[in-house]
Amino acid sequence: MADTWLIVGLGNPGPRYEATRHNIGQMVMDELAGRRREAFRAHKAQARVVETWLRPGASKLVLAKLNCFMNVSGGPVAGLARFYGVEADHVIVVHDELDIPYDTIKLKTGGGHGGHNGVRDIAKALGTADFPRVRVGIGRPVGRQDPADWVLDPFSATERQTLPILVSDAADAVEVLVDEGLVSAQQRFHAPRV
Repeated sequence: MADTWLIVGLGNPGPRYEATRHNIGQMVMDELAGRRREAFRAHKAQARVVETWLRPGASKLVLAKLNCFMNVSGGPVAGLARFYGVEADHVIVVHDELDIPYDTIKLKTGGGHGGHNGVRDIAKALGTADFPRVRVGIGRPVGRQDPADWVLDPFSATERQTLPILVSDAADAVEVLVDEGLVSAQQRFHAPRV
């Protein structure tokens, strides 16, 4: 039987937050679902999900966008993991990362939450921080803007020009992570672009 992977794109619910930096994880879920021509359906675990495949005969993917605010993501993620029988090492969390420059993707498993409340809550609910993460760089604000406000702002006009490529690259990173493993994905996506 094929492996099942739960892939969670973090974000906040509702139109107010749809185009904000904090919701890039959900944008990546939309890209992955769109590639497979699938639509999200309501799930009892406070989420919308797509059940699909990496490709025919390969790993099963459960793409999830949560209906709760990011800082309480843990309960729904743990509920989905139980429902689908997925261990923490097969829960991929896709999220924005302040400490990575915009237009950069980094992957890791485990480690600290880096002040990201969604990641912190998921680690607490799963009882471990040892889950893979696709960290999509949004950079820090210039000047004195509070980072908490920055993440809830829409992408700038300049950023929006390359945002579709960044989202597509992050979706590629998820697929490579599932298909080839963490080290292979890191080698591909951590290398400088030429």
